[in-house]
Amino acid sequence: MSAPDPAVFLHVRVVLSMVVSLSIARLLSGLAVFVQHPGRQKAYWVHLLWVASTLLLLVHFWWWEFRLAQLPVWRFELYAYVLFYAGLNYLLCAVLFPNDLDEYDGWRDYFISRRRWFFALLALSFLVDLGDTWIKGSALLPKLGLEYPLRAAAYVLLCAAAAIIRHPVFHGVFAVGNLLYQASFIVRLYDVIA
Repeated sequence: MSAPDPAVFLHVRVVLSMVVSLSIARLLSGLAVFVQHPGRQKAYWVHLLWVASTLLLLVHFWWWEFRLAQLPVWRFELYAYVLFYAGLNYLLCAVLFPNDLDEYDGWRDYFISRRRWFFALLALSFLVDLGDTWIKGSALLPKLGLEYPLRAAAYVLLCAAAAIIRHPVFHGVFAVGNLLYQASFIVRLYDVIA
C-alpha cells in the first residue's frame, strides 16, 4: 500500500474546514442574537441544548476527520461523501437558527415545528457517520466496539421518536441525555488521534 499524499488530504481538509467554519459561525451568530437582543425572543432551553450538542458534534467531527489523512488514495466519490457529511452538519445548524422567526411564536414554537427536519437530518448524519468510519478502514470498526453501531441504531430510533413526539418532557430528557452521552462518548473513545 502506498503512503498517503499529504497534499491531497490538505486539499480535502481545506474544503471541509470551510464547511465546518460556516457551521460553527451559524451557531455562534445565532447565539449572539440572545445577547444582542435579549428581549426580542425568549430562548428555549431544549433548543439551546441542541445548539450546544451540535457545536460539540462539529468540534468532534473536525477532530474525527483527521483520520482521513491516513487514506492512501482519494477518489472523487470519497471526497463527495465526506463533503456531503459536512454539509449535513451545516444543515443541522441552519435548521437550528433560521434567518428569522417571523412566522413563529418564539424559539420553542419554532423548534417544535421544525423538529421533523432537525431530527431527520440528525438521524441521517448518524447513518452517514457509519460510512465515514468505514472509509477510514475496516480495522477501525472493531476498535470502536459494539457500542458504536448500537449508538447509531439507538440515535436513529430516538430521532424518529423525536420527530413524531411533541411532548416537551420527552424533548427535554432527550436533549439532556444526548448532551451527557455525547460528551462521555467523545472523552472515552476519541480523546487521542491514533
